[in-house]
Parts: sequence; structure tokens; C-alpha cells
Amino acid sequence: MSAPSDKFGRPIVVVTGMGVVTSLGAGKEDNWRRLTAGESGIKTVTRFPVDGLKSTMAGTVDFVTIDPVTSTGLTERLADLAIEEALGQAAIGSKADFPGPLFLAVAPVEVEWPQRLELGRAVGKTEFDYGDLLRVSGGGRYTPYHHRFMFGSVASHIAETFGTKGSPISLSTACASGATAIQLGVEAIRRGEADAALCVGTDGSVNPEALVRFSLLSALSTQNDPPQAASKPFSKNRDGFVMAEGAGAMVLESYQSAVARGARILGVVAGCGELTDSFHRTRSSPDGKPIIGCMRKTLADAGLEPEQIDHINAHGTSTPENDKMEYNTTAVVFGEHLPKIPVSSNKSMVGHTISAAGAVEAVFSLLTLEHQRIPPTINYEIPDPAILFDVVGNRARDARVTAVMSNSFGFGGQNASLILTREPV
Repeated sequence: MSAPSDKFGRPIVVVTGMGVVTSLGAGKEDNWRRLTAGESGIKTVTRFPVDGLKSTMAGTVDFVTIDPVTSTGLTERLADLAIEEALGQAAIGSKADFPGPLFLAVAPVEVEWPQRLELGRAVGKTEFDYGDLLRVSGGGRYTPYHHRFMFGSVASHIAETFGTKGSPISLSTACASGATAIQLGVEAIRRGEADAALCVGTDGSVNPEALVRFSLLSALSTQNDPPQAASKPFSKNRDGFVMAEGAGAMVLESYQSAVARGARILGVVAGCGELTDSFHRTRSSPDGKPIIGCMRKTLADAGLEPEQIDHINAHGTSTPENDKMEYNTTAVVFGEHLPKIPVSSNKSMVGHTISAAGAVEAVFSLLTLEHQRIPPTINYEIPDPAILFDVVGNRARDARVTAVMSNSFGFGGQNASLILTREPV
């Protein structure tokens, strides 16, 4: 008997394990309960001084403690927690022997200023260059300095800890990174290169330098009081996104492999698509063609028509330009069907987890399919009259959901979309 395949003759890619950590909590249970209750994890930052900063709130994960706190270390720890939950649910192999490759989305963050000074002291300077880093590392030997200062160490750590096969693929496509990691896992399984893949998006980079840089781009909300009300996607009075931390992890398998080992199937990654416009460092192309093309490619990849999508988990950052662009492009793709499709943004509650967002929101999309309940977009008090989405405002909505499109539209025109469905017949 031949292996089950989709309508294009490709292996069906299913999800057998999921894990998530956000400012709402660790694990799917806490996140889902608080997300559907409309609670916010955004709060005033207490990890470091915020005096003089224009934006003083973020979706920080303060319940995960490491010493010392570094963006690299926190990014790594968040990934560990999400992966452990996903592997526990999938029950695939032992912790140190995952039977497939790793696709990891992380932020390419520079060494933070306190770390730069510490490294400088190690070589007797107040500043350092790459040569100094190599000398501190002992001529290329792996040391705590390399582990602490280099983001490449996150992929190495995960590969070693969880025993993934082959070289880990560490990627960054801005705010689309988490979705890109999932897409790479899907493609590997479809090509027959692996029966399983571990796909992770993780980001722990809320630090003073990041807040300053995004503020200089006028990208962050400055509505600091109360912090829980700062992120308001699709509202007329939105003024920017809120930085956040988190991680999402998925175990992907071929349908044949999952059924053969008796695994519970949580959903199907039916389609994925990506299209980059390279128009500007932060802005999307004004004509919206790359975003439109991205969504259409994803529908075609899934073999679905626009009217077959029951819910859109929007990118929904709460920036004035991005929200409007997302509506205008989505309206082109879905046409007369758009008013019938409920739309929501998880970022209203967890903030924008940057590199992790696509993976975190894919997990939430699968939970929506499982529970048949759409999380709300909170702080939706003054709708933008130019954005005519059917926004699930302030309260969760029970609905029949068989297919979800989850969108991630990042800086630099990095656009990625996923379509997730329930278990195939």
C-alpha cells in the first residue's frame, strides 16, 4: 500500500507535539486559559532601568530566571521549555535522541552593552573587536564566553541537548522567522529527507538597546500607562507595537510516520508560502503585492480557496501602517468572503515576540482548531473605520473552525503565511 499523500501527491505533514512560553505563562494550558480570557502579559519593565526610555513596557518573561540575565541565555532557556513540552506531548524518542533535523528561528542581536564591557575587561579594554572575542575563546575552543555572547550557541545547545539529527538550521527572517522555521520543516518532510522535524522560534531580546533602536524607528507604542492597554491592533488610536519575549515549538511528522507509531495528531500544516519584497528596511511595498502574493501562494500550496479559510490569525502588530497594509492586502486576497472570516491578533495580549511570533501564533492557531474557540483582540474599543475586518474584539468567540491562516509579515518585507487544518480524513 502506498503512503497517504495530499492532493498534490506529497507526504501530509502533521503536528504531534507543541510547546509555548510567553508573557502569559509557560505551557499550552496556562497560555490558552489566559489568552481566551482576554488577559494581558504586558507590563512595565522591571528587569532593567527604564528611566528616559520612550517605551517602558514589554511582554517580558520574568518568571523564567537565569543568572546573569542575557538575551542569549534567556532565548536559549525559553526554547528549552517550549521544546520539552512539545517533545513530552509527541512522545517521540528520548530527550537526547530526536529523530530528525532542527529548524531554529532566533534574533540576530548584537552583544549588549553590559556584556561588551565585561568582555572588554576580560581582555583589558573598554571595547573589543572580533579578534578579541577569538582570543578570549582560546583560539577557537568552546568557552563560556562563546556560549554567552554568540547567538549561534543557541542552535548548538538545542542540537546537543535534544539530539537532533544533521546540522541545525538557524535562521532569521525578521518577524516572519518562526513561520519560516515551520515552513523549512514542512519542506524537508515533503521532500522525503526526514520523517520528523523539530521547528522552534525563540526570542528573549527585550533589553535597553533593543527598546532604544525600535523607538528610533518610531515602531514602539508609547502609551505606557496602563501597559496592558498599549497593544491595540486594528484600533484607530493604535500607535505602535509592544516588544515581547517567548518561544513556540512544534514536532512535525509525516502522516504515515505518526500513524505508524500511534501518535495523536494535533493538526496539519496544509500550506505555507513566503515572499519577500526588499522594498525598505522596515516598510512593506506600498502596492502590497508581496503580501498578496504570499497569501495566495499559501492558499495554492494548501490547495484551498479563500472561502475555505474559517479564521485569520493576523500579524496584527498595532502599528499604524502595518495594520492598514494587512487589511488592504487581505481584502484583495479574500474579496467578498473577508467579512465572513473572524480575524484576531494574539499580539494584543502577549506583545510582539519578534523572531518567535510565527511559531508562537502557529501554536495558538492549532489550539483554536482544537478548542473551536477564537481568542480575542483586546483593547479593541475604538475600531479604525478604514479597517473593516470582522475583529474578534475583547471576548473570545466560539466558532466552527477547520482551517486557519496564520500570517507573519516582518521588517524588510519578509512575509510568511501558514495554513493549519484539523486532522485529515
